[in-house]
Amino acid sequence: MTALDSHALFGALPRHADFMDAAAGLLAQVSPLARLRALRGTAPGWEAGTWRTLAEAGWIAAAVPEAHGGLGLDLEALGAIATAVGESPLPEPYLGAGAMAALILPAFAAHPPVADLLRGVLAGDVVLGLAWQENPGEIVPISVSTSVNRDNGRLHLVGAKRWVAPAGAHGWLVHARLGELPTLVWVRPDDAGVTVDTEPRADGSLLCTLHVDAYLPAARLLAQGAEVDGVCQQALEAVRLLQCSELYGIARRVYAMTLDYLKTRVQFGKPIGANQALQHRMVDAYISVMVCGALLAEAWRDSAAQPAALPRIAALAKARIAERVVALCREAVQLHGAIGYTDEYDAGLYLKRALQAASWLGSPRTLHGRYLALRQQQGGPAQAEGPVAAGTDYEAMSDDGFRLMLRAFLREHYPQALRHVPRRLRLHEARDWYMTLSRQGWLAPAWPREHGGMALPPTKLLIFFEEMEGWGAARLPDQGIINLGPVLIKHGTPAQQAHYLPRILAGQDIWCQGYSEPNAGSDLASLRTEAVADGGDFIVNGQKIWTTLAHDATHMFALVRTDKTVKPQAGISFLLIDLATPGVTIRPITNLIGEQEFCEVFFENVRVPQANLVGALNQGWGIAKDLLGYERIFAGSPQQSRQALHHLEQLAESQSLYDLPEFCQVYARLLGDVRELETLYGRYADIVRRGELLPPSVSALKVLATETYVRIAREIVHWADDAGASWQGMPMADGTALIPCAPFLQSLVTTIYGGSSEIQRNIVAKAVLGLPSQ
Repeated sequence: MTALDSHALFGALPRHADFMDAAAGLLAQVSPLARLRALRGTAPGWEAGTWRTLAEAGWIAAAVPEAHGGLGLDLEALGAIATAVGESPLPEPYLGAGAMAALILPAFAAHPPVADLLRGVLAGDVVLGLAWQENPGEIVPISVSTSVNRDNGRLHLVGAKRWVAPAGAHGWLVHARLGELPTLVWVRPDDAGVTVDTEPRADGSLLCTLHVDAYLPAARLLAQGAEVDGVCQQALEAVRLLQCSELYGIARRVYAMTLDYLKTRVQFGKPIGANQALQHRMVDAYISVMVCGALLAEAWRDSAAQPAALPRIAALAKARIAERVVALCREAVQLHGAIGYTDEYDAGLYLKRALQAASWLGSPRTLHGRYLALRQQQGGPAQAEGPVAAGTDYEAMSDDGFRLMLRAFLREHYPQALRHVPRRLRLHEARDWYMTLSRQGWLAPAWPREHGGMALPPTKLLIFFEEMEGWGAARLPDQGIINLGPVLIKHGTPAQQAHYLPRILAGQDIWCQGYSEPNAGSDLASLRTEAVADGGDFIVNGQKIWTTLAHDATHMFALVRTDKTVKPQAGISFLLIDLATPGVTIRPITNLIGEQEFCEVFFENVRVPQANLVGALNQGWGIAKDLLGYERIFAGSPQQSRQALHHLEQLAESQSLYDLPEFCQVYARLLGDVRELETLYGRYADIVRRGELLPPSVSALKVLATETYVRIAREIVHWADDAGASWQGMPMADGTALIPCAPFLQSLVTTIYGGSSEIQRNIVAKAVLGLPSQ
């Protein structure tokens, strides 16, 4: 699969995509994978000539300021190169030497010896790394044992550094302490008193352990002072983000080669990719690649906007991306079968490369812990500050001002008794809040302004949901808002828009969805509810089932069969039905938790005006797919997962679970799960905001969202211990009562409604990945 094909498969182009493609072209010329294999096990495992070629191409100079001889590009340009290196692994130590040196030396280039080193580095004549780590699990350069002292005009450097890159360097910047003062000392491998032990890594590369007890010239002290720690830590954080870019490149390449293999490898007379079990595994792997891309793009964007937050951003990004990519590579070996376990096949090579990147400079386990600690230090998500915004020009408002406006409104208007209610509210319970939002003009945050919506841009749309969910605002009877409204805006006549949209916003019409039928749940094309033309009306007969809150609704938008003589999808129309019409019968269904959230709806000779047809006759299938896209992005909202996480946090506070290291590990991973969901959701919210048609891959979002919710709900029951099955409720510090098993039981249906997770995977397998039918 070419780079262009990869871009098309995985969505939006990365920034500096042209830089990435140029790097890929250079790699194809100077370092094919055969060269990587040939250099494994040799010392140092890379070649000086190729290193100079890369330097001449600007790889090292890319992010170095122009004042110091560089190209002056942003750090993400290095990320584009790293992604290309991930797709086409390179023996040369691009991150350990090129990027690390380029990120540290410019800060001290006013010192002539450093300036000389930097010139050599940019020319490719000098290869140097940073020696900072002394013990397993270290994240920042603390150098508790490596010391440097002045002795008769010389420096006496004593200590040991582990997992140092690169092997074969001309030297290393050794992080040490002069008393309490951080320093960088330039050490060469041929200095007396320096011993270099190499350590082979799984991918064939080499790291070093430096043992130093050496007397060095005073000029080797290149930098000293508090700035040293800050510069070195910032460089390490940046290289962790570059590792994420490299890992993302690995994921793209491994996924593409595995997908191609499943399409072309034939067993028992058909491609193995026709096997549904393998298709579903490939969909899950596809979700992983998409999540990695979304996390990476957000990490680069956020780190540019909030440089001080880089440690937290890099910790989460690397922890999540590294785990996903190692698992994806492991899955690729499995899906390739025996050939995948051979050294001659590339899948194993990429797996070992991913293992090295995942473990060096901070493992996922360590970085999850660091992310949680940094998040707790700052009190959770950043708190908005500044004046509360006012007015309706949401685009012009600052994000913080908009957030504060929402919070102030919720404090003043949302009923305290309805905060964090662990069930779906009925209309009589939610109507007052519905009307409050209606009067405020906030019922339809994504609708265009001309139809009464807020027209929020993607960032503020996410803030709107975050604040509503964080406050514990209950979900409204919102089928008219989230489903029918967008359909009418796109497909409805001006008369339909003028009649129905204002009534939705005014709370006069409450809508439910009439799609599923007995024996036609996810298989909508087999529906049998029939609408026969009769004068200016249709006469509707049939049955709908699993209709959410139909007993609270005034109207239903329904799929009906209007032509039996054509293929099933071609004979379906989209019809608006007033549920007060004679012949309509609604029967509630009691669910697992004793609530009547769903209904059966029966139609017996129900007359519906033909003016209620949306779109053309027999063209309802296309509209239905549009609507399902809107439904799936709503089902893909982080709302439920955030609320479940809030309940877990309540439980943790009440039971002192934060004192347990094992809980903190679980909690940190769940925080990462929700962040992954938020980043992927943001991509699709952006598509909606632009008014574009949601692609079939939105089904992947629905899978990720509902299964994330299920995982969190399971943990609530797990950590509630004896109270895990209590229906009475546990008193929480904020005065609410938590029923631990309520989210667990409610989560069961989320992976079913709107198309089960299995059906969503089928859609992605066929419509996105192009895997063959069985």
